[in-house]
Parts: sequence; C-alpha cells; structure tokens
Amino acid sequence: MDSSLYVLVEDLHGGVDAAQILSHGVSSITIGAAYHRARDVTPHGRTRVTLRHDGIHFLPDGLFDGLRLVPPVQRNADREPLRALREQTRELDVPLHGWGVFLHNTTLGLAFPDVTQENCFGDRAAPADLCPSSPDVRAYAVALGRAIARQGMDSVVSESLHFGTFGHGYHHERSFVDLGPAAEFALGLCFCPHCRARIPSAEKARDAASRLAASVLDGGPPAHENPAVLEDYARARTPIVTSLAVEVAEAVAGEGSHLTFLDLTGAVKGYADGRPTGAPAADSAWRIGVDPAAVSEVVPSYAVLCYAHDEARIAEDVAAYRAALGPETTLRALLRPGLPDTTSAEHLAAKAKTAHTSGADTVDYYQYGLAPLPVLARIPH
Repeated sequence: MDSSLYVLVEDLHGGVDAAQILSHGVSSITIGAAYHRARDVTPHGRTRVTLRHDGIHFLPDGLFDGLRLVPPVQRNADREPLRALREQTRELDVPLHGWGVFLHNTTLGLAFPDVTQENCFGDRAAPADLCPSSPDVRAYAVALGRAIARQGMDSVVSESLHFGTFGHGYHHERSFVDLGPAAEFALGLCFCPHCRARIPSAEKARDAASRLAASVLDGGPPAHENPAVLEDYARARTPIVTSLAVEVAEAVAGEGSHLTFLDLTGAVKGYADGRPTGAPAADSAWRIGVDPAAVSEVVPSYAVLCYAHDEARIAEDVAAYRAALGPETTLRALLRPGLPDTTSAEHLAAKAKTAHTSGADTVDYYQYGLAPLPVLARIPH
C-alpha cells in the first residue's frame, strides 16, 4: 500500500538521500518543488532553525516566458536537487511526487498587489493570497503545474489552489480585536474586480461583509453566525476554483503526470491544536472556494489534511470526503506523526488504520524536517 513522506529541499542536508527518507517506513516521497516563506524549527536539519523563501527549487526552463507572474528561483536551484532525487527514486523504483504551493506567495503578492485578494473595505491586505479569479494568477498556476510535472514527477500535489483565509494572509499578523468567527470570515472574502465580475451578488455581499466587520471593529460584540448572503457568495466562488483545477490538471497531464488536489480545510480547522470542531471538513470546504465533489470530477487524486487528535474525528472527516468524492477518485489522508496531533506510535497506528477503514486509499505523513527523529520512527508502526 503506497504511503508518502512530505519533504522540503532545505531539509535534505548532506546531499539528497532517497533511501534514508524511505527508511522511515514509507514507499514514496513527496518533495517540495515550490514553497513559501516560513521560519521552521528543524530538529535534525542542517540548521536547527530554517528560514524558507518563496519560490521554485528548479530552473524555470522558459515556461513562464511572457507571463506577468514569474516565480522566484530558490537559492541553489541550479544544483538541481529535484533531478538528483528523481534519479535516485527511479533507481529504487519508487514514486516521486512534486508538491507545489500555488496561490500563497508573499513575494509575488507584494510585487503585484492587484493580483491579491481584496477585502470588503477595498484593502489589499493579504499579500500572500493570490486570487484565483485573476487571469494573471490563473496563467501562473497553469505554468507552475506544468513546470513541476516537467521535473519528472509521478504526480503534482497542488497546495493552495483555492482562495485564502483572513487568518493566514501574511506572516506576522496582529489583532487585538475579538473579531469572532463571522467577522473573520467576512474579512477573508475577496471582492477584487475579477471576483466581482464573475459573481453577480458580489456588491450585495461586499456591503454585508463591510457592515458586519465594521460593527465589530467599532466596538460591537463579535458575531458567530454568517449572514446568508455571505455564505451564498462564498459558495458561488467554487466554480472559479474547480475551473482552475481543470486547467492545471490538463497542463500537468500534458506533461505525462497527474494532479493531486490538496484541500487545506483540515488545516484551517485543526492546524493549531489538532482539535477541530463543528461539521466535517468536507462540509466546510466551500469557505475556501472548494467543492470536493466537483473537483473530484476533474482530478484523479484528492488529498486531505487529517489534523486531528481524536480517531473519531478522523473517521468522520475521511468518511465525509469519501462520500463526496465517490469511488473513482483516489483519496489520500495526510497525518502529522507528532505534535500537536499524535502522542505515540500506537496512537499514530490507530489513526492510520482509522483513516484506511473510513475510506482513505493512502495515508501520507507531514513533514520530514519538522518532526524529531524519534517521532519519524513512529511511522513504520
């Protein structure tokens, strides 16, 4: 049964060693071909705290020529770490998947603010979130998918191929206002000219979002229920994401690979503490513009983040996605083997078994460089 370990290039210190990665009990590798800014504690890394940058870990080979948005190229990309890893995995006869962060790129957002999400007050205050309605962004995403596939990847895993949320639009964020879930949701909606042109109810929704957010910002109590007009607007964005998935999937297929759509709803709900609440993640994916059933009709593989401590929650989430996707789409469940979700090898094994029995075809693990070696040692169990 296939199982993959997610790995970032900066964490491959001392040279690429596919066999060493695979020794952690997996049968394939998912390598970060395009990533975003971050500062990570990397327990067994070349540096114990690693600063990551926006950009691609390979040379672009002309695929972005003529486009307005061109990805930054990571330092040492000319050493071709992806090619070296591809050669090793072929020798070992194991799959190599190319993981790309698509529409979360602070460098491009700061350079071209007009392609970022615009909130209900007209502010371009989320430079990390590129808007999937923007023609420039869509062309960039298609080229990025094609470029990653061209590195010889068995599949392309697309992270952030959808709308962003207010809570993750930059990398040093402060708020001393108790916004409440409704105002935070409202502030995360995009009302840029491209979104307004695509969605007829945009002006009505923008007015409702600004009134809701202004009420809280002016000192009113936080609201917990979203006005129906905002939910309707958010749900109306799902065809935008689905059509973009179609375009990227076709580009990837043209390079002899296939697209795995990574749905981040599980991280939105459980990233911080592994204690998601409320409806299953599949029922909340519309908040980021994702319709799992519609996307599953245009991609062969769908990945979900099971960022949850409780086995029952994993069972609920995986079963809900399995029901939404239907039997033809491969469902990959991604687990964290350590904090904050998992306490032991036995706990991880129980969660992996639960994911499988609830409908996941594959259980993958996140993330090699962030987990201490004793935590990685839990995976073979």
